[in-house]
Amino acid sequence: MLALERQKKILEFLNSDGVVSVNRLSMELGVTEETVRRDLEKLEKQEALRRTHGGAVPIDGGTYEISLEKRKHINVEAKMKLAKEAVKYVAAGDTIFLDASTTTFFMAKELKNHRNVTVITNSLRVVAELSGCEHVKVISVGGVLSNNQSFVGTLAEKAIEENYFASKIFFSSKGITSDAGILESNEAECGIKHKMLANAREKYYLCDKSKMGGVGFVKLVPMNEIDYIITEGEPDKDLTAMLEENEVKVIKISE
Repeated sequence: MLALERQKKILEFLNSDGVVSVNRLSMELGVTEETVRRDLEKLEKQEALRRTHGGAVPIDGGTYEISLEKRKHINVEAKMKLAKEAVKYVAAGDTIFLDASTTTFFMAKELKNHRNVTVITNSLRVVAELSGCEHVKVISVGGVLSNNQSFVGTLAEKAIEENYFASKIFFSSKGITSDAGILESNEAECGIKHKMLANAREKYYLCDKSKMGGVGFVKLVPMNEIDYIITEGEPDKDLTAMLEENEVKVIKISE
């Protein structure tokens, strides 16, 4: 594939997903990571994108966040599989935090068959999905309603910090890298997740393979502060080593 063809493909991936990683582009394009980095450097000079640690984002800045409607249709099959696996770790009597990610929305659908479970969430969609489910108690943290159909802001963060504690949290993010840990690109959601993570005993990161090598400009949580990663992807050598070093258990499901 010629350089111009590769660069066109890179921009197509960026337009579709809102973010690209060097690792993923290397695999998708069948070239070395060094070649990808050169392509990204050239595209940045043309002001077609902005390079970040491990990848690139649109030129309008690192705060780029894929819209809710677009995220609802990205990697749907993988997210549904992760959700089905995640609910296996929810037991009767559990109180769990669910963030406002699309994967936990699918998880809420699976929780309808559970009994005696309390869900604490900032996601309006999760609240709506579980509304009327008599065996699941739902607590919404309140706050300011965002474009992500989630409650965020100081009031929501304070409510979690002072009032709510959970046996487990299930959450997702923008991406994960071996050197930076788990990353996010939405500061408001990041603040909510920080409070949930601090007040949960067991931490489950729901990570479809598109998240591996994915970049964000906010560090959500270091690797040594999570317990499990549920994924259908295959961590690369560096990420595997980092997970093992921090005693994070990888729960691998079939694609």
